[in-house]
Amino acid sequence: MARIRIPQNSFTFGEVSPSLTSRTDSPIYKNAAEKVRNFFIRGEGGLTKRPGTKRWHNFASAPAYSSGLRQTLRIEPFIFSDDEQYIIAFSNTQIDVFQISPSDATVSKIQTITSQSWLVNTSSAPYLEEYTFAQQGDIMFICHQTVAPRKLVRTSLTSFAVETFTFEESVDSENVFQPYYAFQTLGVTLASNATSGTGKTLTSSADYFVSAHVGIYLKIGNAEAKITGFTNATTVTATIYGTLRQQLNNDALKTAEGSGTIQVTHALHGLAVGASIVIDRAGTVGGVGISNINGTRTIIAVVDENVYEFTAGGSATATSSADGGGAPRIATGSATTEWQEQSYSAVRGFPAAVTFHQNRLWFGGTLAQPDGIWGSKSGQYYNFDVGDASDNDALDLTANVGEIFTIRHLVSNRDLQVFTTGAELFVQAPTDKPVTPANAQIRRQTPFGSSFVRPTVFDGATLFIQKTGTALREFLFTDSEASYTAVAVSMLAPHLIVDPVQQASIKGALNRSESYDFILNSDGTLAVFYSIRGDQKQGWSLWDTQGKWHSICSVHERLFVASSRDDGSGTTKLFLEEFQVDMPMDFCNVFSASSSVFGSLGTHFANNAVVKATNGNDYLGQFTVASAQIDVSLSKASVSTGFIGYAFTPLITTLPVDAQVIGGPLTGEPRRISRVVLDLESTLAVSVNNKDLVFRNVTDDMSEDRVAITGKEEFRILGYSRDPRVSISQSFPLNLEVKGMVVEVAFG
Repeated sequence: MARIRIPQNSFTFGEVSPSLTSRTDSPIYKNAAEKVRNFFIRGEGGLTKRPGTKRWHNFASAPAYSSGLRQTLRIEPFIFSDDEQYIIAFSNTQIDVFQISPSDATVSKIQTITSQSWLVNTSSAPYLEEYTFAQQGDIMFICHQTVAPRKLVRTSLTSFAVETFTFEESVDSENVFQPYYAFQTLGVTLASNATSGTGKTLTSSADYFVSAHVGIYLKIGNAEAKITGFTNATTVTATIYGTLRQQLNNDALKTAEGSGTIQVTHALHGLAVGASIVIDRAGTVGGVGISNINGTRTIIAVVDENVYEFTAGGSATATSSADGGGAPRIATGSATTEWQEQSYSAVRGFPAAVTFHQNRLWFGGTLAQPDGIWGSKSGQYYNFDVGDASDNDALDLTANVGEIFTIRHLVSNRDLQVFTTGAELFVQAPTDKPVTPANAQIRRQTPFGSSFVRPTVFDGATLFIQKTGTALREFLFTDSEASYTAVAVSMLAPHLIVDPVQQASIKGALNRSESYDFILNSDGTLAVFYSIRGDQKQGWSLWDTQGKWHSICSVHERLFVASSRDDGSGTTKLFLEEFQVDMPMDFCNVFSASSSVFGSLGTHFANNAVVKATNGNDYLGQFTVASAQIDVSLSKASVSTGFIGYAFTPLITTLPVDAQVIGGPLTGEPRRISRVVLDLESTLAVSVNNKDLVFRNVTDDMSEDRVAITGKEEFRILGYSRDPRVSISQSFPLNLEVKGMVVEVAFG
């Protein structure tokens, strides 16, 4: 019988799609596996069992877990500084605040903010997964298309408050520095029965208003009016701040030599003979002085809907026929097409996306303006006044790239990146220049579209979930193309992405030098993407747990999850947990024992919970919690501390072991894996094809802990198969690290 030794020195590509099981010709095949479950992929090529989770908190006051919603609770990071870090948990009408202690890194709840009626998460309105967040300093901005933007404000080290976002106002409170837009049909006019004051009547030339317009601001010419009452679809009452003035075009005035009549070009002026107007900011024209033009004047003739005349003051006459007058304004309440409505409201919707970029606060994508993008004034996050388009003024942009796509996310990376339902864009400025109103350009790059899952900045790129929810793409600027690409980095393992809900990333964390991106699937699993861009290494694994993971976030290089699981009570509950390298199991903690009896478990586990216990180096067994305690004395007579939790199963299953021999590949031929040699690192428990490695003999002192193995260990395997595989796992929740292996195959 012939034998061949096949090494697998690397698992760099991790778990790959079942469709690759026949690609024995590919270099990927030699560095991948059929399953990589609950492992970290290492840059060196090996696999390390993932850490377990430490239980921090039971969300007893939060709404119970519901299988009808993808998320009933969502956790997000709030990072003020290295020493001041928080986790914010959002649920239906409630916000819980957790503080991470700078002294000992413990996590504790410091505040619950209730009665947040805007924070809706019911089966009829599952909003949590759709919210977007942007945090800087003491403030987190929270956005959703159907909810007025909120601010979560840190008011002290241990106190937070929720406020509704409001735009900055002028000192005299006559101007709100917010974006406006002309929502009316082309040609629809608005007239006022006065130029200023309270209780004034505004009348549109076509149906426009609804009762929800009460409280909304209009911009009429250069003045603002707040609607205070609704009469019908064409009529409302309002308070007019300042004076209604209509800006005329440059050189809108005309004189005739020897005449005291001033002719005004004023499109759709809506004036009649005898109407009174007030003119300001006019200049000299035809020899008629400024003082004879500016002021209160009476209409003496109406030439047509765009032209009217008045008599110059002081009996002045023109010395020449001329066009000019600068750029005058007319104070009048007459019908005009120059009016707009505030962009954000209950009528028009609110921004779906928010971020900070180049010292500006950016919003994007309302219901009425799904492709709108707004940037604040530089350094003034509440001022969105476009002004005269100076470099520091606010920006009001439209992602006009042909089709109208809804903006879902704004991301600050190399550029301001715009992720929509149908394409990926970015706001371009000249090289090495900040974005300004004068230089901002929106460029369409890739055609895939984004889901509600918020993208993450990862290893120099931005990772986003494609709209279909079936692929993770890498939005990356390439110098060679001078543009962005969006490569599907999930192409080798698309089966691991299942209707994603949330995403988080860490770099150099959990005792790892590599970067990892974690995608929370709706089935409660985590698809884990590993990447070292400089070495062109990347791969996938899948993590699961007893129960489900429900939400995820990273705080610097710490990874937190909200889990939904049974603590032994028979009821699924929500918990806050953290992946920690010293935790061998999930839902785990360190407990003290007296005479090998672990008591006081009631704050962690309910009676009847089936748990496992270790002392870190040795497995103590499986136990059922009774009277809030477990007794491990039969396993080890002297135990003072131990880890108690729910075990998870690490699993590596190789692709079918195949080789090229004289006569061709062994694919489909009966063959036997006769021997497997594992290269292990600090391993305390491992099995190959359900055969456990023996760490101790019966003659050993069982009171002593088992000793970790580093080096080569051999396993003899029986049985023939046409597509043999090697399965690596463990029976006990202890340390496991596989650096590589050699498989001996017998055939013929």
